[in-house]
Amino acid sequence: MTAPGGTITPAVSGAIAGHYLGLVADGDELGATELVDDLLKDGVPAQRVIVDLIGATQARVGDLWAANQWSVAREHAATAVGERALAAVAARTTTPTARGRIALACVDGEWHGLPARMLAELLRLDGWRVDFLGASVPGRHLITHLHQTGPDAVALSCMIPTRLPRAHAAITACRSAGVPVIAGGRGFGPGGRWAERLGAHAWAASGEEAVTLLADRWPPRNMTDFPLPDGEAFIGDEEYTHLVRSRPQLIATAMDRLPVAYPPAHDYDDAQLEATTDDMGHIADFLAAALYIGEQTIFTDFTEWTTYVLQSRGVPPTALRIGLGLIRDQLVDFPTATSMLDAALAGLPAR
Repeated sequence: MTAPGGTITPAVSGAIAGHYLGLVADGDELGATELVDDLLKDGVPAQRVIVDLIGATQARVGDLWAANQWSVAREHAATAVGERALAAVAARTTTPTARGRIALACVDGEWHGLPARMLAELLRLDGWRVDFLGASVPGRHLITHLHQTGPDAVALSCMIPTRLPRAHAAITACRSAGVPVIAGGRGFGPGGRWAERLGAHAWAASGEEAVTLLADRWPPRNMTDFPLPDGEAFIGDEEYTHLVRSRPQLIATAMDRLPVAYPPAHDYDDAQLEATTDDMGHIADFLAAALYIGEQTIFTDFTEWTTYVLQSRGVPPTALRIGLGLIRDQLVDFPTATSMLDAALAGLPAR
């Protein structure tokens, strides 16, 4: 089952991953934890189980949901199995605390907790004492924890760009408390390019990269080596502020106008209306994040991904085009927002 040194051979890793995915798909927590136990007993390093099995499978689960091959309920059940498997790894491995202490949290409003939990276990295996604070940690509670425990660093996870304003607030507060921040998660953009702009001291592309970074030269001892980026004091401008404050009215007005712009909406049932209202909210939230950072790609990446998700569910691109237009019609006095909406509309498939 294992190659010399305890690593999983490629041929067997594929078979093992396929078997594990089947267990996850079936919601078989017992089978998944038994598989993890067998791998650890067989000499497979716990880090490889976390990254190559649990983490890679969770990414595959997300792809299956996006392609409409799995329902939300099945995706949630699979995530629960992944959490149990990760807990099994933690229960079966012990490592002396030879390094410092790290507080690890998902930013306020970020509910994807499993990636952060995997990082917590990777750090623990590398000898850190980790305070895992969980999903959606309000900034004020994070700062209270820092004052109570005095960690050497804070690791912040953000998987969705709509949480960037709150990530910015948390990073700023951590800096004020004198605690360096390492950021992670695709919410910080390709290559983590928005993490530094928001004031993070570093960004890691993966859990393993975060472990290496923290082991090599972290936490920094001289905070003056990490000055705030130019213009960091306040990123969101007037357009961002207007959009956030008027969000409820923007969505309500768009829903009121929807049946005229898209006649099939006359026949929507309650579930369809609720889902469409949520979609309007996503449009507003991603547009707000793009305005906050001043980055068009945050919004166009969202509309491209949404197009794929909707098409996999049999919803034509026309529906998204109309939704974008209904929001745009209410923002004609805001040039940056309308420019972002126009760019997104131009990138949609032909009518």
